Amino acid sequence: MMAREILDTKRKALKINLDPRIYGTFAEIGAGQEVSRNFFNAGAASGTVAKTMSAYDMTFSDAIYGAESTGRYVSQNRLLQMLDHEFGLLNERLSAAKYDSQTFFAFADTVTTLNYKRTNEPHGWVGIRFQDEPRGLPNEIFFHVRLLDTDVNMQQRVLGIIGVNLLYAAFYHYQDPKLMVESLADNLTIGSVEIDLISVKGPAFTEVDNILLNLYMIMKDFSAAAIFDSDAHPRQAKDLLYKKDIMILRTKYGQKSLPNFNLFNKATDQFKRTNKVEDGNLAVMIEVLLTNVLTDEQETPDDIDLESVAKRTQEMCDTGNIVIVSNFTRHNRLAKYLARCKPKSVGLATNINNLKFVFNSTNFKGENYSGQLLSYVNDMFNTNVRLFAYPFLDKKTNEVITTSNMPITPEAKPLFDFLLINGYITDIKDYNEDEVKTV
Repeated sequence: MMAREILDTKRKALKINLDPRIYGTFAEIGAGQEVSRNFFNAGAASGTVAKTMSAYDMTFSDAIYGAESTGRYVSQNRLLQMLDHEFGLLNERLSAAKYDSQTFFAFADTVTTLNYKRTNEPHGWVGIRFQDEPRGLPNEIFFHVRLLDTDVNMQQRVLGIIGVNLLYAAFYHYQDPKLMVESLADNLTIGSVEIDLISVKGPAFTEVDNILLNLYMIMKDFSAAAIFDSDAHPRQAKDLLYKKDIMILRTKYGQKSLPNFNLFNKATDQFKRTNKVEDGNLAVMIEVLLTNVLTDEQETPDDIDLESVAKRTQEMCDTGNIVIVSNFTRHNRLAKYLARCKPKSVGLATNINNLKFVFNSTNFKGENYSGQLLSYVNDMFNTNVRLFAYPFLDKKTNEVITTSNMPITPEAKPLFDFLLINGYITDIKDYNEDEVKTV
């Protein structure tokens, strides 16, 4: 395979400006006119830009796009209102015959960059509604982005680049969804941005599975996890989990059967009692791990069958639960990820076999095991996290393994006992023999 030629941002913008088919509007809120500026700087922008605008004041913004009932202007809902309004105006106002050969687009973003006191979390929503043929039905691509640079000027620059990449991908790569996703990172520095949700729809994307697209984003290191609601729609983690009591069941994508929901329900009941969870504040999640083995490696193997993972994800959504797909081979990495959403509390239900791996120094040959274990425990339990251990049937001895008889190496035992005594780790209680055999 030949390597793909990656045009720099200015050349991408110029190619779009010189394409007589492409014509539309830019509406940008929050970080300045970063995207449209690239098209003006490239030259020949009059061939592409019908209008560009910003409505920073909330009163003006509400007057144009409608009142924002949640009070959150950096949100998926606000982005979609912007796209609706701007694309509607294009079709309403540009109906003359001279536009018959053009494909319209409305680009929008609503973003918060780093504030002066550096106390906020810079992020935003970026999207485009576009036609792939003149007078055709519209297609849509939007995504949520976390801006990771610690300098506001760099964040603005990144936003400008990613906006040009989106416009270019929409018109030149929409027939190849994987290439479309990959190209969003063109000309960006590694570590400057995270895209943790993407959604596409429209006649150009009838064959595209949004679950699969988000899994591909994980494999390409755009993000570490993807979250789907019970309707299998990709969602931003914080929207679903902020200030919630989260109970999560860890599963691997290759499991042949459904998880043992009897045991999970018992763990959930214990969690609700222990944490005094209020009615309506519980968020129940099933995690589908992108690996079928616990490894020492942080990376996810490259040979994973993403279609099988997507199928498993859909099956778990069909159980009526929120589903998270991740490459977190260790519990502590999952706990750190969830902590970003600022939940009230977290309960993790997991097979005790996974704990047995961590509290056994022989699995960490040639490494600073005690340091690793302390780091694991700190990451895992520093934000009101409790771990509920599924019992495990050792088929060699026919013995049920729980926290009381789990093999632990001597250097790890005092720390394990501390976690038990203080309720950070607890067994799932009141199970029967049949449930253990089917775990």
